[in-house]
Amino acid sequence: MIEDLDPRDIARWLAERSIVLIDVREPAEFAAERIHGALLYPLSTFDPRSLPDPEGKRVVFQCGSGMRSRRAVERCQGAGLAYNAHMKGGIQGWKAVGLPTIRLDPATGLPSEGG
Repeated sequence: MIEDLDPRDIARWLAERSIVLIDVREPAEFAAERIHGALLYPLSTFDPRSLPDPEGKRVVFQCGSGMRSRRAVERCQGAGLAYNAHMKGGIQGWKAVGLPTIRLDPATGLPSEGG
């Protein structure tokens, strides 16, 4: 079973530091725009055994729309890990409810907060 979590809950838990958010998009996607605090583990090279120790925190997966994050959860479960949560709607769902992202300004190459 895979649990679909609301982006607003994810934002609150990130602020509380009670989850580890794993972004399974590709490096170029992550570089262009990301959620502050997310860790990059691209699905194309994803190995559940390489994930960091969550140190008692809940692990939640995230992608662009929710498809790849579901696959990451399935891979984890197939490897015997008890991870079962992903962010419903991915970063698109995150932005749809007005939550901020970090983007690279193409003119300067510097990060800026966006939504």
